Amino acid sequence: MAIAAVAGPALSAAGGTDHRQVRVDAWKWDLPDGFPAPVVPPDNPLTPEKIELGRRLFADKRLSGNATQSCASCHKPELAFTDGLARAIGSTGEEHPRSSMSLANVAYNSTLTWQDPTLTRLEDQARVPMFNTHPVELGMSGNEDEILARLHDDAAYPAMFEASFPGDPEPVSVDNITRALASFQRTLISGNAPYLRWVYDDDRDALGPAARRGMTLFFSERTKCSTCHVGFTFSGPVRARGLEDIEPAFHNTGLYSEDDLGSYPADSPGAIEKTGLDEHRGAFRAPTLRNIELTAPYMHDGSIATLEEVIDFYAAGGRGA
Repeated sequence: MAIAAVAGPALSAAGGTDHRQVRVDAWKWDLPDGFPAPVVPPDNPLTPEKIELGRRLFADKRLSGNATQSCASCHKPELAFTDGLARAIGSTGEEHPRSSMSLANVAYNSTLTWQDPTLTRLEDQARVPMFNTHPVELGMSGNEDEILARLHDDAAYPAMFEASFPGDPEPVSVDNITRALASFQRTLISGNAPYLRWVYDDDRDALGPAARRGMTLFFSERTKCSTCHVGFTFSGPVRARGLEDIEPAFHNTGLYSEDDLGSYPADSPGAIEKTGLDEHRGAFRAPTLRNIELTAPYMHDGSIATLEEVIDFYAAGGRGA
């Protein structure tokens, strides 16, 4: 498994309000070669206590309305924080129109879902599965008091929340749940890959002949794979300390064409649903290719089963070609 939380306690702290400035807070990153430090919001600095609280909450089914599902139900560590399903299934059995995205390197994502350019903070994104009603995911809407009572009654949680949010008169709160979950997710850094050993360690044995041929094709003008899957995350534009912000990118890859406009199915029309821009019709965020061997099935709706079929799809120019 190529995903790990790779950070540790810092020796000192430094201030700064511009996210492009280095701001260490109470945490020191231990990052793979070629990885810049992720952006950490000044109002939610990383601490070991908060990350451990987020780790526990991430796996706790009591965070769902009916206590049957956790964040980890749809984001399994052994599947690179996906779930192996074509479309995610919520706590009430309702099917989501899209698949569960990998959380590997989510700290770097400039946007955090398949088709919503407005969700740029993990703290805000955490509320989507919590309170979404169309479809229901964790099903917290209307059950907030009961869920907070479950956490209050737990033997460990009250002290963990107090240690994570010292001075907060009500540390066990929905806001602090989202802050802890966001803190944990920022530590899910994936960087141990043969390709990186080839590039940064000059390990000429890291990639076999077939992989080297594939690498050449991937970065070629012939295939243009790296046009959408860019940078050290092999995904869309990233945000990181020291890097200039780039506009989020969404792409229509020809997976569907419901009409002459190239529309996608009504339950998942692309970023146009949020922006109203015609250029976003059928357009989705490029997912990371890290740990891609673990994250089948593929595409935003899980409609392609294998990597070989994905390559055939692109070679054909899309389904409508």
